[in-house]
Amino acid sequence: MSEEKTTDPNEALADEWAAALDEQDENESEEKAAAASFDELRDESGNDAVNMDAILDVPVTISMEIGRTKINIRNLLQLNQGSVVELDRLAGEPMDVLVNGTLIAQGEVVVVN
Repeated sequence: MSEEKTTDPNEALADEWAAALDEQDENESEEKAAAASFDELRDESGNDAVNMDAILDVPVTISMEIGRTKINIRNLLQLNQGSVVELDRLAGEPMDVLVNGTLIAQGEVVVVN
């Protein structure tokens, strides 16, 4: 009888992974990272004042948000004049000031006349 060599497929796979990891470790030890050097940034214009003239005429959307809530469409369609909608904030809490949808400040509501 001829003696056949049988190997477990899991063992062969484990050996392949071990060899791959050893190869990776060898490659990593050969590669050394060098520190990058950059020149220091400096203002060569000699002008310390910021020139904002370029952006002063750019239009933006400003909105004041006093609160939010989530409702389903059925309840939305039932809203009419005089309906009460409960928001996520209490009366007297600061409102959000948003510019182009980005929160930039909080403020309070003031009634004049």
